[in-house]
Amino acid sequence: MGFPLRWHRRKIRSFQNREVSRTFVSRSRTTELANRATPHFLAQAEYRETRMLYDLHEMQHAALTPWRFMAHTMHGLYTNPWLPASYTRVGRQIAAGAALFERMTRRYGKPRFGFDHIEVNGHRTWVEEVTVYDLPFCDLVHFKRGLEAPGQPRVLVVAPMSGHYATLLRGTVEALLPDHDIYITDWVNAREVPPDEGRFDFDTYVNYVRTFLTVLGPGTHILAVCQPSVPVLAAVSLMAEDNDPCRPASMVLMGGPIDTRVNPTEVNRFADSHDMEWFSKNLIHTVPGQYLGRGREVYPGFLQLSGFMAMNMDRHVNAHLDYFNHLVEGDGDSADQHRTFYDEYLSVMDLSADFFLETVERIFKNHELAEGKLVVDNRRVNPGAITDVFLMTVEGERDDITGPGQTSAAHDLCANLPPSLRQHHLQPKVGHYGIFNGRRWREDILPHVRKFIIEADFAAAGRVLPPAAAGSHGHAEVLGGQTPHGDDGNGVGEFVRRVWEVLLA
Repeated sequence: MGFPLRWHRRKIRSFQNREVSRTFVSRSRTTELANRATPHFLAQAEYRETRMLYDLHEMQHAALTPWRFMAHTMHGLYTNPWLPASYTRVGRQIAAGAALFERMTRRYGKPRFGFDHIEVNGHRTWVEEVTVYDLPFCDLVHFKRGLEAPGQPRVLVVAPMSGHYATLLRGTVEALLPDHDIYITDWVNAREVPPDEGRFDFDTYVNYVRTFLTVLGPGTHILAVCQPSVPVLAAVSLMAEDNDPCRPASMVLMGGPIDTRVNPTEVNRFADSHDMEWFSKNLIHTVPGQYLGRGREVYPGFLQLSGFMAMNMDRHVNAHLDYFNHLVEGDGDSADQHRTFYDEYLSVMDLSADFFLETVERIFKNHELAEGKLVVDNRRVNPGAITDVFLMTVEGERDDITGPGQTSAAHDLCANLPPSLRQHHLQPKVGHYGIFNGRRWREDILPHVRKFIIEADFAAAGRVLPPAAAGSHGHAEVLGGQTPHGDDGNGVGEFVRRVWEVLLA
């Protein structure tokens, strides 16, 4: 069986792009990657331990294939309008049960963002996803709009590499698109990356962020959601120390584990209660032979998903029982909402074992960044080197994954950043996912993020802010989380309107 066309394109682009990214990889590091990619190493990685869980998972999926086919056929039969039994309650129950079984045992592929059209400055226009740069483990995707608005801030959204695809931030991107030129890191499923591409660890992640910022050029704004807050802060610190002209104009960190010693959550306590040997032995497995990444060690997505669901098992069981009842009762809208949510939630990807284990050890157990001990490519990371990058942190009051205070710790680390370049936003009554998705994100958090980015964009371009911005708020202030509504000249809406008057003048 030949490799898919995507793999050949990736190999060509990877060769072309390697010259740019090589700047941030030390010579010793390159040698290490080359040594680890030898056939001898790959053979050791594949056979040094008998880790059969991934193979058993694949065998189970294959064994259920005939049953899925039968369920699919049964569903089609009992939803056929020409079959009288399809109009009976028993017929609807059979069809609902078949649909539920098929969904619970299927494999969910990578979802689409699905942005066909958006409104920019009141005009409806199309949106196209364009890969502008790729590396073995990540594509840099641009949401190209048919109607480009000149002067809009260019924003790099760094999606978490935490088991779900970048489409988890669909709501984040959708809300940002009308007023920003958006790029996003689209991480590749580790099981689809051939072993000869080398390993991917924490240092590689930091280098990827630097590479993407270099590709996008000066004046870019970076927004990190959750887990990438740490590598993003590390990358910006190194760029600031190097006086890199491509360092971002602003940095927004949302719900990130900068210092997990502050208000530790159940996730933090779990990491502390197990040693690294436990994580390696129980969570790391080898990719089976039918995938491009065969032999690569990964933290499988299905294990991550099992952990997610175990945290709220009752809720997930009840949701599927409700889905069954919605199908029986003919409640199509509720059934569609269930499918939309779980199509995304059940789509998972494998993580590189090196990155996962290093993140647990260096960030959650040893707190290397918070204690000033983080080293990337033999260089100590010093956030104190950041003096001219606007910094905003966003937290949720009810965040049970990254506790309040863990992200705002970045302000203490960036000790030499002037107060006028800082802002912290604590959103009341919001959990982890509500920080970047849903109504509270759109109505309460986004207006502050948008205003912050516009101010940083004006400062980076050396332009004068419109009068609405003068004295609007101090950046060191901890905001209460309520969006100013109305249009009295002091609200966010009026501020944005005046900014556009200046931009388009």
